[in-house]
Amino acid sequence: MTVDSSMSSGYCSLEEELEDCFFTAKTTFFRNVQSKHPWKNDCKPAEEPWCPPTLQEIKQKIDSYNTREKNCLGMKLSEDGTYTGFIKVHLRLRRPVMVPAGIRPPSIYDAIKEVDLAATTDKRTSFYLPLDAIKQLHISSTTTVSEVIQGLLKKFMVVDNPQKFALFKRIHKDGQVLFQKLSVADCPLYLRLLAGPDTDVLSFVLKENETGEVEWDAFSIPELQNFLTILEKEEQDKIQQVQKNYDKFRQKLEEALRESQGKPA
Repeated sequence: MTVDSSMSSGYCSLEEELEDCFFTAKTTFFRNVQSKHPWKNDCKPAEEPWCPPTLQEIKQKIDSYNTREKNCLGMKLSEDGTYTGFIKVHLRLRRPVMVPAGIRPPSIYDAIKEVDLAATTDKRTSFYLPLDAIKQLHISSTTTVSEVIQGLLKKFMVVDNPQKFALFKRIHKDGQVLFQKLSVADCPLYLRLLAGPDTDVLSFVLKENETGEVEWDAFSIPELQNFLTILEKEEQDKIQQVQKNYDKFRQKLEEALRESQGKPA
């Protein structure tokens, strides 16, 4: 792949807001939500077994895809039935990532020779990736979601555990923008082929892997200490905000009392 964990998939609305939660630099604490148990007598229809497409069907889909692709980013079919193409991934990371400190940006030589610059130093620093930046990847039909995430992290020299991130597909349905988390074994290029080249129909987004449970073992001691520092700052900011609101309310009450006392009975 060139660059230019386990949770059941489900849809969530873009307009949906998280309640009773707050964020630190690396993790999110959630209010416990009671799970809903399905009725024992519910009957679900049997799912039909999935049959992989034939080579002829793949060729037809690729031909149809390439006729609609206007940016010279078509797919190419190999003799063994695999194919290559491009996908675009939107980066929507709200929290900083860990990168090596004091490392120069990778050169073309580094990219060709696959030099791992992150391994040349143990120093780390926090860094915010550009919000909603777009990266184009050249992958094959056998490239998995896990490999896509690792490739993106390597491109930006991010040293965080790949399990902290998840790849979502973004679709439009009934006038809403919906996100569905992809399995690490899914193949994004196959999904791109089925949806066609229109990114308004389907696009890919890299986000934090919000599982609802914090995997503390995945963090180092300095990271945990950084969480406490940020948490204390967030707490102080919240206290100051509440105090400021009460000061304004108290001032209005005192003004109202003075006005009422100044009026004749």
